[in-house]
Amino acid sequence: MNKKLVNFIIKKYLQFDHKNPFISISAILAFIGVSVGVMVLILAMAIMNGTAKEFEDKLFTMNYPLSIYPEFENTVNKDLLEKLEQKFPNMMFSPYLSSQVMLQGDSQMSGGMIFGVDPKRESLINKIYKKSADKVNNLNKYDLIIGQGIKDNLLIFENQKLTLYFTTLNPSGFSMMPKMKRFVYKNSFKSGLTSYDGAYLYTSIEALQTVLQKDKNTYDGIHIFSENPTEDIKVLEKYLEREGVGVVGWWQQNGNFFSAMELEKQALFIVLMLIILIASLNIISSLLMTVMSRRKEIALLLSMGATSAEIKSIFLKLGTIIGVGGIALGVTLGFSGMYILENFNIISLPADVYGTSKLPLVLDTVDFLSILFGSIAIVLLSSYYPAYKATKIDVLDVLRNE
Repeated sequence: MNKKLVNFIIKKYLQFDHKNPFISISAILAFIGVSVGVMVLILAMAIMNGTAKEFEDKLFTMNYPLSIYPEFENTVNKDLLEKLEQKFPNMMFSPYLSSQVMLQGDSQMSGGMIFGVDPKRESLINKIYKKSADKVNNLNKYDLIIGQGIKDNLLIFENQKLTLYFTTLNPSGFSMMPKMKRFVYKNSFKSGLTSYDGAYLYTSIEALQTVLQKDKNTYDGIHIFSENPTEDIKVLEKYLEREGVGVVGWWQQNGNFFSAMELEKQALFIVLMLIILIASLNIISSLLMTVMSRRKEIALLLSMGATSAEIKSIFLKLGTIIGVGGIALGVTLGFSGMYILENFNIISLPADVYGTSKLPLVLDTVDFLSILFGSIAIVLLSSYYPAYKATKIDVLDVLRNE
């Protein structure tokens, strides 16, 4: 193959065609269309990944990586906790009791879920709880740390006494009355997700053991922190089979949510990839118009000894240069857009809805490579047909009539 001839003709065809400006304009539009498509795809995938990661971090903290729960008539007890701490020193464990409650402030009531925890153990695995507990000098038995949503709803002030009504009933004469107890509000937490801030409360595990008349050595479950929960859950499942209790991961508890987000991400990827596909149609039309307008030149080249492979290479490379150039510009614009959105407060989100006021952006390597190789594949396929048609010109017919 004569590379000098191929490169010379490519340079010539890349120049603006003043006789047929629509051909050059179509090529420019294809270049711009591909670059815009790639840029939008990069930004969209970064936003989708960033949003998913932001929610994952929030859910990871408030739902805990792993949780042990009792099965059938078996119980989660102190002996199991001690065994786990000795057997798995790489994990951190926090036992808990839980109950649904109604809170009564001065003039309003609100429902929620209360957790009785060991403050020291809970602080090691729950950074939201730790941040609030550290602001209190000394947490007593009946002290409360509640979500910001509950605090705002009931207009609670520091050290205010709240009456909590539990779902467990006490016999009272010929009727049943719900258990109730006065607790003292100490501080609030803000996780960034209203579903937790408006429903969760924390107190000491001893308080719930007393109020609910629970055995001091039994728990409703154990929350676990693990650096690698997807692998550790397999080890724990084997170990806990003999104990008669189960273990569940946070991703299993929120599987539907993340499955929906992943499906939305895939759908968005396909839709935005169509932008690049549509832009590549301009590459096809531009190259076909170039082939039609250069029929005489192609026929002369073929009659002078140029091979079909060389002619095909000219138009294939021409389309590839336009498309890959657009992809390169799109990648540059995409990363520039990410830098601007990350460092300048152009888009501000309501933190109470999205959990953050800053637009989260995370571009995974897999997504970037998928965008890159997918775009290149579309460009190559778009360039192949015009290149193939260029080799099918009837040399004798063109030279005779044109």
